[in-house]
Amino acid sequence: MKHEASRVRRWTLIGLALSLFIPLLAACSPTKDPNDPANRRTLRIGTMYGSKQDETYFRQQFTDLFEYSHKGIDIEIVPAIDWSQQQFENMDDDGRFKQPDTLGKVKEIMSGTNPVDVMIFDLNLLGSLVNENMLKQLDPMLKEDKIDVNAFVPSVIEAIRDQGNGNLYALTPTFMPSALYYNKKLFQKMGVTPPKDGMNWDEVFALARQMTKGTGKDAVFGFSFNQWGGTGENYWDIQNFAAPLQLKLYDDKAEKMTVNTPQWQNLWETVYKLYKDHIVPHQEDMNVEPPADGKYRYNPYQGRLFMTGRVAMTIGEYGMINDIQQMNDNADKLKIEKLDWDVVTVPFHASVPNVGVNTQLSSLAGINAKAQNQEDAWEFVKFMNGEDWAKFKSRSTYEMPARVDYIKPREGMNYNMQAFTKMKPAPMPGSSPAEQRLLQEKPNLSMMQDLVQRAYSSVFQGQRSVKEALEYLDTKGNELLQKIKTNPDGPIEGIFDDVYGGGGPKPFDAGTAEAVPAG
Repeated sequence: MKHEASRVRRWTLIGLALSLFIPLLAACSPTKDPNDPANRRTLRIGTMYGSKQDETYFRQQFTDLFEYSHKGIDIEIVPAIDWSQQQFENMDDDGRFKQPDTLGKVKEIMSGTNPVDVMIFDLNLLGSLVNENMLKQLDPMLKEDKIDVNAFVPSVIEAIRDQGNGNLYALTPTFMPSALYYNKKLFQKMGVTPPKDGMNWDEVFALARQMTKGTGKDAVFGFSFNQWGGTGENYWDIQNFAAPLQLKLYDDKAEKMTVNTPQWQNLWETVYKLYKDHIVPHQEDMNVEPPADGKYRYNPYQGRLFMTGRVAMTIGEYGMINDIQQMNDNADKLKIEKLDWDVVTVPFHASVPNVGVNTQLSSLAGINAKAQNQEDAWEFVKFMNGEDWAKFKSRSTYEMPARVDYIKPREGMNYNMQAFTKMKPAPMPGSSPAEQRLLQEKPNLSMMQDLVQRAYSSVFQGQRSVKEALEYLDTKGNELLQKIKTNPDGPIEGIFDDVYGGGGPKPFDAGTAEAVPAG
């Protein structure tokens, strides 16, 4: 027994000595040299667009910090669509630029014998990539690394989950939101209760009517669709306004028009009613009259009516704060009044609550399901969406960090910061993979925008009622679609010959046009 106890004690001492010696060996052994080619790894990152000429900018925005802090990893940038080559290769026989198949090109670099490990893309592609099983689900890795998704803006995470069938297949470090900007001083002056978060379009338009007064150069307008004009005369204004409703001009095969409906009529009549009643400014309202003394004074903001106090409310991107700050900082030099402002959430259609306009998620990072370097790919996605990255990106004056803790008002400014974070983004008009693919297969579909704009303009020029314009667009659009079906990319004639009805239809009585609630 005594011998046995002695042997146990001896092995215990040996084990203790080894436990102390092994860490010492590890500390004394040379670490792997990241400059040794044998220790280096390559991480291939795919982008939707790019070229060698603008690769430096992309690296500054997305990869330099990661590469600096991960010495053994080399970054290779792989654009799905190389604009430096595409502009020369993607021409039809008539010299027109053909729409590239963005989704198809992205799938190409995510497949094959040397696929990219990480893909950076915008929200419009996410659903298609998920449904085709091209992305690795991130939820298990987030859980394993104890990354709390509640640290991100809820509306951003919700928008990503919506496209991932309830799961997360990508994350974004930043997003570009919009809000409804309003002139606090104008509301106080007119004794009208200012807008608040969570208003729908009908409520905002009703408020805009209360804020409209005066004529000529002294007129104040209740609303504009954007800070650059937003008169409603341009079809782009109504495209953004309609985006959350996801209405289409034609069916999924581009064979039949779908515009002659009560929904489209409601939208057109609502916008036209705002224009007719001069709730929104007209193009001529933005013309600058020469000063009475004949002396020209430089003012870069003079044609932007919200900035100069003549529009009470407008839809603006997050970056609009830069313009306001710059104008207010130089108000004394320009001899103009400073703008007293704040923001609330962008309005929503009553049938689509909590979905706003003009918000973009364009820097989503996902891991390719076929990635050959999945470990480093996850490390990059984590880093790109981590706190250190958010700290640096919070300094951006155009993008907002997706991490809640790093969303703060600009230094020295006080405004409703949460207004930018509450609404889910609506899809950008015409940006879905299916719509892009149709344009790629049928380049002549680009003619539809011109046809729509002309028919839409005929309403504002007093040549047609909204109902007449939509009926006409339905007829001419179906004619165009049939010609495109047999001739997808060759010359097409006869479509625009009578857009305004040959000699022009008799002007209708604009005063009889009635608006219908938009949402």
